[in-house]
Amino acid sequence: MRREDDGALAAGRRISETTGARSHPGNAARRYATGNEAAAHGAIAAGCRFYAGYPITPSSEIMEGMAELLSRVGGAFIQMEDEIASISAVIGAAWAGAKAMTATSGPGFSLMMEGLGYAVFTETPCVIIDVQRAGPCTGQATRVGSGDVMQSKWGMHGDVEIVALSPWSVQEMYDLTIRAFNLAERLRLPVFVLADEAVGHLHETAEFHERFEIANRVRSNEGTPFGSPDPAGVPPMPCFGDGANLLVTGSTHDERGYRRVEEPEAHARLVERLRRKVLDRRDELADVERHLLDDAEVVVVAYGFTARGALAAVREVRRAGKKVGLLRLRTLWPFPEREIAALDGKVRAVFVPEMNHGQVAGEVQKRFRGELRAYGQTNGEVIPVATMRAELERMF
Repeated sequence: MRREDDGALAAGRRISETTGARSHPGNAARRYATGNEAAAHGAIAAGCRFYAGYPITPSSEIMEGMAELLSRVGGAFIQMEDEIASISAVIGAAWAGAKAMTATSGPGFSLMMEGLGYAVFTETPCVIIDVQRAGPCTGQATRVGSGDVMQSKWGMHGDVEIVALSPWSVQEMYDLTIRAFNLAERLRLPVFVLADEAVGHLHETAEFHERFEIANRVRSNEGTPFGSPDPAGVPPMPCFGDGANLLVTGSTHDERGYRRVEEPEAHARLVERLRRKVLDRRDELADVERHLLDDAEVVVVAYGFTARGALAAVREVRRAGKKVGLLRLRTLWPFPEREIAALDGKVRAVFVPEMNHGQVAGEVQKRFRGELRAYGQTNGEVIPVATMRAELERMF
């Protein structure tokens, strides 16, 4: 997907997904809310009916919101003893037929990694919202950071491909949570919403609208639950109790779910399909937003809350006569490499500010051969507009 938008905060956009889609009417409730509150409402709107989690700053308001909202719609909420149990309960609920999610922050995200690898390998649809904070370890529990970008991609052992979305506003905490559920259901995989503390605790007005379609998994006993004739295919997903005689294992398995731990071909075939069902849809999944790029000589590549300040800095530098633009990444994984590669040869330099020490800058550098300036900040504070403006001015 490619988006052209010169507005600082684009309003809620439609999310149109395919198989099993259920359309909603166009009602909207305009509310003043936090990003975490919006995420909870987005999950309910997407059809989430199960939440398991453990309270952890700065994501706890999502858990509190889900506890209240699920009780209104006949859903189930469980506070678990830790994040290992939380992701395990979410996986179980998904195989029982529910749309399920959890939310956490850095230390809890680390605890979930083995369970998330199991979810990828068993093709279990679920949503994980990671409201990032300053790390590592316990770090600064109430302060902001964006240090989990690489962990979301590489924290699980083995070769996996995942989808991770990056909201920059309260509106997008609502919209991208819905999109995360749709993608999880369509592709049968865990989908991450990589927010950060500044967006999770941001207060602003948003529309809790119903201008979208809801995608549901193909729940069928026909065919094989872990195989497809399409090498990038997504098989149907029967649930326990449907009579499909399900075998769900984290060991290498064939199309029916039988363990094949000594068969190289079975393992290679399974891992390749799991990778390709994401990578072959990269153009559809990669989502960027463009600002003032038509004549830009220098481009800022930014994501999450940092992109808000980056856009303000871009506009200030433009008023001084410098040709600069912003490419905002709404999808971090799969990485929008074509959009970055398209800058090569067209712009002189790229500037990547982020609240870590270059996790996305390294990905940009792989695809852009021109001058690259990275600015990393890990002091628990958002990057000031003035800092980004000064860095940009040095590039002219």
